[in-house]
Amino acid sequence: MNQDYIKADNWSIIEEGFDKARVKSSESLFSIGNGAMGQRANFEEAYTGKTFQGSYIAGVYYPDKTRVGWWKNGYPEYFAKVLNAPNWIGIQVFLDGEELDLANCSKISNFRRELNMKEGWYKRSFTVTLKNGLEVKAEILRFLSLDFDELGAISYTIQVLNSDGEITFIPYLDSGITNEDSNWDDKFWNSTHVSISENRAFIEAHTMKTKFETCTYMQSYLEYNGKQFTGEKYMDTDTLTSFRFKQHVKAGEKVSLIKFGGYTVDRNHKSGELISAANSVLDKATKLGFSGLLEQQKIAWSHIWEMSDIVVEGDVKAQQGIRFNIFQLNQTYLGTDSRLNIGPKGFTGEKYGGSTYWDTEAYCLPFYMATKDDTVARKLLKYRYNHLDKAIENAKKLGFTNGAALYPMVTMNGEECHNEWEITFEEIHRNGAIAFAIYNYYRYTGDYSYIPEMGLEVLIGISRFWHQRVNFSEEKGKYVMLGVTGPNEYENNVNNNWYTNYLAKWCINYTLEQLGKVKDGYSDDYGRIIGKTKLTNRECEQWKEVADGLYFPFSEKHEVYLQQDGFLDKEMIKVADLPKSERPINQKWSWDRILRSPYIKQADVLQGFYLFEDNFTKEELERHFDFYEPFTVHESSLSPCVHSIQAAKLGRMEQAYTFYLRTSRLDLDDYNKEVEEGLHITSMAGTWMSIVEGFGGMRVLDDKLSFIPQIPTQWKSYSFKVNFRNRIIKVVVSSKETSFELTGAKEMSIRVGGERVTLIPGETVTI
Repeated sequence: MNQDYIKADNWSIIEEGFDKARVKSSESLFSIGNGAMGQRANFEEAYTGKTFQGSYIAGVYYPDKTRVGWWKNGYPEYFAKVLNAPNWIGIQVFLDGEELDLANCSKISNFRRELNMKEGWYKRSFTVTLKNGLEVKAEILRFLSLDFDELGAISYTIQVLNSDGEITFIPYLDSGITNEDSNWDDKFWNSTHVSISENRAFIEAHTMKTKFETCTYMQSYLEYNGKQFTGEKYMDTDTLTSFRFKQHVKAGEKVSLIKFGGYTVDRNHKSGELISAANSVLDKATKLGFSGLLEQQKIAWSHIWEMSDIVVEGDVKAQQGIRFNIFQLNQTYLGTDSRLNIGPKGFTGEKYGGSTYWDTEAYCLPFYMATKDDTVARKLLKYRYNHLDKAIENAKKLGFTNGAALYPMVTMNGEECHNEWEITFEEIHRNGAIAFAIYNYYRYTGDYSYIPEMGLEVLIGISRFWHQRVNFSEEKGKYVMLGVTGPNEYENNVNNNWYTNYLAKWCINYTLEQLGKVKDGYSDDYGRIIGKTKLTNRECEQWKEVADGLYFPFSEKHEVYLQQDGFLDKEMIKVADLPKSERPINQKWSWDRILRSPYIKQADVLQGFYLFEDNFTKEELERHFDFYEPFTVHESSLSPCVHSIQAAKLGRMEQAYTFYLRTSRLDLDDYNKEVEEGLHITSMAGTWMSIVEGFGGMRVLDDKLSFIPQIPTQWKSYSFKVNFRNRIIKVVVSSKETSFELTGAKEMSIRVGGERVTLIPGETVTI
């Protein structure tokens, strides 16, 4: 049974009624971020019930020492932890001397949360009766500024309902925090200086080991009867500082605490100037005021939605799902900093650690290419180029030579920091996803310059890895790849995973093709790259020999490529025949039982058919889809979107729609019973692909955009925009027709259902 307490709404995520059992889930669902920092939807006031506290600063991490039962040579020394940062949102609230705590109130009514995705703010309201008999109404509004990405703002309003009363607010900063996720319960932060200057407070702290220097800051004032009041310095410790505001109010009157806060970090400012930088941000905030900042927030989000929104008519839950996914992607990454990437939990939790996985290249890049501009996608690729030396170092630790590069499964700075052997050293298909992203970027944007400037060096390092990673099997007369794990992590340490082998073959051939193009058209870059990599013709010939001679397991009986050697040796019971009481298997079965089963966590062979669909016929796709999908449990967030796209391609729109709902509402409906740990940010890009590539049928074919539009029967219409080579196309699909509208300086040609269509700027073409 999936959770269903989130109210259906086109533009907001809404919870009504207070339930202690879902506090942690809602903390994830109502998370906010601005690309530079983010936080779970923790209560500002005290809460003694079960909660998962979490505030995060982009790019700031701690190298938590690896904890494994038995050390193996090659293990990374640490697992990079996304750090719970010092808390700036805290506000203690006392009502006639009794502290407000929703875990201990006599009565709670009218509890409501709203995450307004259109305007980028989070609001919470409730009415409570305290044990002292005082009845009050509270309304709290919070947002993280997009215009000033080091700044957040809170308005905390109290109205006493049944009598006069004394309200006390104690806004504070607290750096004495811990991580929910820690290997050894290490101390992650060292607080070095606590200071107060007039009505502003600062805590300077640095991370242990990595020495990221931060300043957590705040400024608060009270609003009552149209006047502003400042508070008094209240309490200081080595890790906490606070102010106190007291106000006697009459029944029915409102009093509000306005609090500005956030972080300045030495990643963006000179060490020793963090307080000065914080003061500069606070000067801007106080000049604009809370309402002025909020108006700017609404404008900033309107610009994002103007390009990235997908409008669905006739299906509110589907509409809410896609907007939630688009909203969280934009809260996580906005493309302003090439040092940052898209973590799988974003700013909503600590699970998985690290800044980036292969999810970025395989799932997120298409979203950012189409809804931003070339520069944002290019920064994601530059991120990997900047880590090439580390990727070579990672491979060298495992015994690879000659500049072979193995990009990390999980990383913050290019070093591998994941420490499960079957993932870290066997799930090497991530190398192929990075190479595919280079191809996909050029295919979509038309910007070839990345390849001679940066990409070719990455491709050479990856191809060298594949060349060294295979063995030649005398028995098969083919090159084989042993001891790997594909995207389907429910099968570890297998031989000849089809998807991994196919990626290796494709990567080598693509690299050789790009070497020829760069040699012919970019001779200076070619000379620089050959001089740097010492690549020889003989080495390229050896690569080609491997690519041409790779082995792919195939079943003549079923006429399908097998996921790996021995797949058919399993007991082939389909998912539909599993008792529901045994699902999800990752929470009900032992790992041993899972590994011996045929069950697929996420698309594996079908992932290859998705990336390289031009290389296979529709009949081949159908055969493989019908063979593998019945064994797929979709217990990875990355699985339903690929299946939705492929079901749509096969014309199975009911099935495509079912998969779409699962991917779009994965967290809202908590399909995997784990949303309290954080959201599935990277899979949210797959939701966007489900509509644009699945239902809209968008592809790049023969250097042109192509569409084969379809629509679920549950929808009246849907529309989206894509930025293709700096020209924006709006697509509107209904059951009767599809219309296209072009924004740009000149006309362009597209294909719709295989037929050529010419679009002229400012004119609508209806088909």
